[in-house]
Amino acid sequence: MAEEDVNSAPGSADPGADRLPEHEIRTALLDLLAEVGTVTATEAAGRLGHSSGLCSFHLRQLARYGYVEEAPHRGGRARPWRLRHQAPAGDPDQVEFGDLARRLEDESWQRWLDRRDQEPAGRRHDEAFSAVAYLTLGEMSTVAAAVRRALAPYQDREQRPLARPDGARPVAVVTRLFPLLPAEAGDPGPG
Repeated sequence: MAEEDVNSAPGSADPGADRLPEHEIRTALLDLLAEVGTVTATEAAGRLGHSSGLCSFHLRQLARYGYVEEAPHRGGRARPWRLRHQAPAGDPDQVEFGDLARRLEDESWQRWLDRRDQEPAGRRHDEAFSAVAYLTLGEMSTVAAAVRRALAPYQDREQRPLARPDGARPVAVVTRLFPLLPAEAGDPGPG
């Protein structure tokens, strides 16, 4: 198969015109990135049980379609990848990525609930909570910014493993601020 056939979206001469088809290795790579933050193709291969060449190919495909990006690094052959968090406003791919990210978050949360009893007693703790607050749109943005500022001191640990204290492990921090819409006639009620 020609290289352009491998790298083109199915049925399209323009690789950005169609969605990247789902593939079990790409799904596993996205899930792994959501869990650990950054990985190289070699690290992903070790974790997922595939060759580094195959993982590298799928990481490049995910990058081509805007799902992942190269993480900052200091040169060398190692090429770390991370989930792409920012996209142009109104980008339809960002909506799809947001849906994917939320599904991965939900799957990770469910995996935690299903397996936390298998963790050592001191590692079974989580900090899940939700709240309803009456906010203006400006206040909602202010709260989101405060959460980002609270996390800022810990962000470099993703790229600098030696900055992680003993016992640190990846923790999902999920914040969703959105206006609650009134129920419409015909919507199923709670329960």
